[in-house]
Parts: sequence; structure tokens; C-alpha cells
Amino acid sequence: MEKKITLAVKDLRKVIGRREIIKGLTFELREGEVFGFLGPNGAGKTTTIRMLVGLIKPTSGSIQICGSNIAADFQGALKNLGCIVENPELYPYLSGYNNLLHFARMLDGVGEDRIKEVTELVGLSERIHDKVKTYSLGMRQRLGIAQALLGNPKVLILDEPTNGLDPAGIREMREFIRYLAEHEGLSVLVSSHLLSEIQLLCDRVAIIAKGAIIRTDTVHKLLANREKMVWRMEPAMKGKEVLGALTAIEVKENGAVWTEFNEQMTPQWNKQLVDAGVSVLEMHRKMPVLEDLFLELTGGETIE
Repeated sequence: MEKKITLAVKDLRKVIGRREIIKGLTFELREGEVFGFLGPNGAGKTTTIRMLVGLIKPTSGSIQICGSNIAADFQGALKNLGCIVENPELYPYLSGYNNLLHFARMLDGVGEDRIKEVTELVGLSERIHDKVKTYSLGMRQRLGIAQALLGNPKVLILDEPTNGLDPAGIREMREFIRYLAEHEGLSVLVSSHLLSEIQLLCDRVAIIAKGAIIRTDTVHKLLANREKMVWRMEPAMKGKEVLGALTAIEVKENGAVWTEFNEQMTPQWNKQLVDAGVSVLEMHRKMPVLEDLFLELTGGETIE
């Protein structure tokens, strides 16, 4: 059974002055999935997120959250949305509990029971009555997510949720976001400059460059058929000639030769190299990574 669409963005555009910053973005999120949003510096990623959460108005196009159009029914749409844009806004001299209580008062029907629920959900029950200034960065991020979840949203937007965290904190945050999607049924949109984390975390990814989405697909499909075989041979020139006559090759700066990974043909290529008097010093599979695809699609631009 196909999962319900929770966020639908269609032909979203933003013009500032004479410049079209966002150029007709179209994508959607479904319940229970983690969606990665990637873009090089100046691509329009942050501008898009600000439009999604209602901080700035689009020039044209539509944003629907759980069936409510953000332009026609702002309150109806936003009640299903939780977000952290950049850093969570917290009061350091208040306890975690009083921070949540403060924000809960701004929402209809959110009381102490819901505060307790989100506190347990983000794993802060033992420290919730301590002052936020004593929290680690990871704890502050989790408290920010608890704040975003107070209204029981269906869509959660997280802008750089692992920013500044150590490796252990990044892993913990990744596992927590996966839990929210898989066990709580949330649709989570994550922007991040950590491509390796997006590859591990997300079900689908949209790559945006110069205000336009250039690819949207599952991580698996984006990386399909991109495995390579890496060869080091002696003599190198002879090895390149023999291998190049058998399949397409790519010679790297370090002298290694890359070919496609072909499970059936690789043993035969190896045998023909040996028969031609070439010593195969090393051969190994290079698994595809999102960073390689990202650099290829964006022409080598750096990530935000």
C-alpha cells in the first residue's frame, strides 16, 4: 500500500529583485520517510526551507502540508509542521522542562502530558529539570527537536541537525531521526553538508544546484551501477593497454586504473592480464558514495 503524501511542493519559485533564486522546485515527502536535501553553496537550499516553514513567501508555486495549502490555510498547514531552522532557539538559564513549558503555552491543547511524552521520546527524562546551559550540544539539539514535536506534527524539517556534533553524537542523532520516521511515522526532511551521513540516513535525496533540483531519487537508485573495480598493475603501461582493450578504463592521478565492476568478467580480465605478463598487485571493489555523484552532478561545486 502506497504511503500518504505529507508534504507536496509544486513548481516553487522565488524571485528577489530581478534574480530568480528558486526555479520551479517540485518534490514530495511521504509518511515514515527521511528525505535528504542537498545543495552546494548558494544553491537555494536555505531559501527553500524558509519558504516551507512560512518564514518567507514564495513568488509562485504551491506548498501543501497534509493537504492544506500554506498560502490558503496557513494555520491549518503549519499545525502539522515542526521545524528547527539553523540552531534551536532555547533559553539557557531555564530548565529544559521550563523551555518546553514556555513553547507549549503558545500551542492549543498542549499540556504537561505531551511535554512528558516528547521528553521521553528524545531521551531527556533524567536531565529535563536541569538548566539548558549545562546541556551538551547533542542534548540541546534533542531538546530543540522535542520543542518541534510538541504540537504532534506529521512533518519535521531539520536544518543541519548534526552540525557541531562529535562522531558519537552524529551517530546518535542519525539513529534518533530514523526512529522518528520508522516508529513514529513522521516525514523528516533533513538538510546537511555531511554527504556520508545523508547516504546512511535518508531514504530519498534531492540534489539542488543554482536554484533547481537536478536529481531526486532513492539513495539506492542514485548509486546503482556506480561500483568500480580499482586495479594496480606492473608494468603499469602494459596493464593499461591490456585492460583498455577489454573494457573502458579511467586512469587516476595516483596511477590506479578504474573499470566498471563486473562480477562475471573481472576474473577473465585478471587472467588475460596475467597471461600477457602483467602482475596484478591489487584489485578491489570501490563502493559508490553520494559525494562522488554529488560532485559529478554539480560540476565539482562545494557543499554548503
